[in-house]
Amino acid sequence: MKQTLSIIALAFCFTACKSNKEKTIITANEAVQIDAAPGECPYLTKDNKGNAVLSWVRMINDSTTAFCYAISSDGKTFSSPIVIPNSGNIQPHGENLPKILFKPSGEIIALWGTKSTGAKNKYAGLVSYTQSFDGGKTWTKIKPLVSDTASYDQRYYDVALLPSGEAGIVWLDNRKTISKEGSALYFASTDGKNGFGGGQLISQPCCQCCRTSLYVDAKGGIHALYRGIIQDSIRDMVHIVSTDGGKTFSAPKRINEDNWVLNACPHTGPAMTENKNGLHFAWFTGAKDKGCYYTKTTDNGKSFVLRDSVSAAGSHPQIASLKNGELLIVWDETHVNGNKAVKQIGIQRRSADGKSEGKDHLTASAVNASYPVVAPLNEAASIVAYSTTKEGKNFVTYQVVNLN
Repeated sequence: MKQTLSIIALAFCFTACKSNKEKTIITANEAVQIDAAPGECPYLTKDNKGNAVLSWVRMINDSTTAFCYAISSDGKTFSSPIVIPNSGNIQPHGENLPKILFKPSGEIIALWGTKSTGAKNKYAGLVSYTQSFDGGKTWTKIKPLVSDTASYDQRYYDVALLPSGEAGIVWLDNRKTISKEGSALYFASTDGKNGFGGGQLISQPCCQCCRTSLYVDAKGGIHALYRGIIQDSIRDMVHIVSTDGGKTFSAPKRINEDNWVLNACPHTGPAMTENKNGLHFAWFTGAKDKGCYYTKTTDNGKSFVLRDSVSAAGSHPQIASLKNGELLIVWDETHVNGNKAVKQIGIQRRSADGKSEGKDHLTASAVNASYPVVAPLNEAASIVAYSTTKEGKNFVTYQVVNLN
C-alpha cells in the first residue's frame, strides 16, 4: 500500500542573512514513517528513470536485518518496500550506510557492510554487494567488494555513477603502504555485469572511522573527500580529484585548516555537491569553534573560500544542490529536552553562490532524530530522510521540503 504525505504544510520561519526581518523561505510537509517495522540507515538516490529512491535497513530483531528500498515517481508517495534477498547480516551504522545504485543500463547494485570475522581489529568490517539485471525481481549471489585476502577491513564507503555509466566506489581499507596510523583510501569501478574489480590505493593515511564522499562533476571529474590524518595527529577534511577517469588523483589538499588534534574516532564524515558556481562542501570539526561548516571551491579544489559556520552544535552534515542551483544542508544536533538529551534535525538554505539564507530545525524539540540525508526532487523541492527513536527503537522517517 502506498504511503501518502499529508497535504498540510508546516511553515518554518528562517532569519535572512541580509536582514533582521524574518521571512518564511521553506515549508516542510508532515513527516511520514516509511516502514511500520523498526529501521535505520536511510539513504536517498535516484533510479535510471529519475525517480526518487529511499533505502533503509529493516531491523527484524537484534541480529537479523533486511535491506529495503522504495521508489517514488512524484516525491509524495512511495511504493511498498522492496526487500533485497540474503541481506540478513548487515551491520547498520549511520556513517557506514548501506547504499543502492542504479546504472543507466538498468542494473541495480545494492551494497552493505558486514562484520569481519577473525580480523586483527575487532571493529573491522567488510563490504558485500549484489546485482539485479531485471529491475529488482532477482538478484545475484552476494559478492565481496575485495577478493584480496590481505584486506580484512573495508568500511565507510561511498558510490557514484561514472561518466562511462559504470559505478565507482571509494572506501577505507587496512592495506596502507605506510607505517603511520590510519587507513588507506581505495577506488574501484564496475566492469559491466562482472561487478567491481581490483581497486587502487589513491590516498593515505585517512581517519579510520569517518564516512567518505565520492562525487562526479559535470565535466566528469571524480572527486573524493575524506578525513585525513595530517602530521600524525591532525584530523581535517581532505579533497582529491581525478580528471582522467580515476587513473590518477591529485595530491591531497585540506578544504580548511581546522587543525583538529585528536587521537580518537569522530564518526562524522564530510559531504559535497556541485552547481554552476563550483563544488560545495559541508563537514564537522571538533577543533576550536567546533561545529558544522560550509566552504566551496571554484577552481576544482586548488583553493577554497573561508569557511562559514552552519551550526555550532551540529554533526553528521549532508548537502545537496537543487535544480535551481540553491543549496540545502541538513545535520543533527544534541540538545536537552527536559531531563533528556535528544537530537534534532537542522536545516539551512543557501543561495547558489553559498550565502546563508537562514536555518531552523526540521524536527520538533521532543523528537529524537539523527543521521539525516537529503536529495533534490525538482526545481524547488527536496526530500529529507532521517532516523527517529520511539520507545527505544529506531524508525525511518521522511519529509518533503519546499522552497518558497
